[in-house]
Amino acid sequence: MRQSQLFTKTRKEAPKDEVSKNAELLIRAGFIHKEMAGVYSYLPLGLKVLKKIEAIIRAEMNAIGGQEIFLSSLQEKALWEKTNRWSDEVVDNWFKTKLKNETELGLGFTHEEPLTRLMKDHIKSYRDLPLSAYQIQTKFRNEIRAKSGIMRGREFLMKDLYSFSKDEKEHALFYEKAKKAYTKIFDSVGLGEKTHIVIASGGSFSKYSHEFQTVTPAGEDIIHICAGCKLAINKEIFIEYQGKGCPDCGGKKFNEEKAVEVGNIFTLGTRFSEPLGLTYIDEKDQN
Repeated sequence: MRQSQLFTKTRKEAPKDEVSKNAELLIRAGFIHKEMAGVYSYLPLGLKVLKKIEAIIRAEMNAIGGQEIFLSSLQEKALWEKTNRWSDEVVDNWFKTKLKNETELGLGFTHEEPLTRLMKDHIKSYRDLPLSAYQIQTKFRNEIRAKSGIMRGREFLMKDLYSFSKDEKEHALFYEKAKKAYTKIFDSVGLGEKTHIVIASGGSFSKYSHEFQTVTPAGEDIIHICAGCKLAINKEIFIEYQGKGCPDCGGKKFNEEKAVEVGNIFTLGTRFSEPLGLTYIDEKDQN
């Protein structure tokens, strides 16, 4: 389609309540439309860009054996209660709603629990492993503050990949493959040189996780980048490493930078979640 035929037009100003530079520029250029704080619609140009990014991600996920799925956004309360993640005291950004019969439901902010339950019906033996599945799907998070444009929204598109392995060794091998796949994605979209693997808190998932953070003056995170290698440590846990040095190269010099999180990879554990009725699967258990 010719640009002159697009119904979207460039504009001189963004909405008065828009405080994010990324959203302001994308709105003025006709790529997105702001519905409300933290919620944006993608217009023809924005959708084309989004689909190209999806294609890059999909190619790398397929290359490491990921199988694409699409899970429901509506989440069953009882499932999340089994892992103690339904409570607002544990997960404070649920969007919750009710059916007409008063049954309480949640809108998916992530999919570990439903995906693990689904795999319970399909993984029958250690011979079915390893297995990985991913989706590109809308997530909902009831953020108290949503002022970072499309970088931190209340409704947004996310790619989430889940893997199942029969033992620690197999899990570690896939974990490294996934890290390399993410690195290729950031290289393909032109962010590779400015993107670092960052050791960070694991939040509600684990003690630590690996984030991918891209250095930018607009970033809201502070990371400490090792001067000897590209590894970085998030400010929130940096004090734990100050005396020890970089876990990769042992270096003691770090440069502080502003950055934004563009990806996250973490370990839930080498055992299937017992509250969901799944147990550790390996050759010994099957004999």
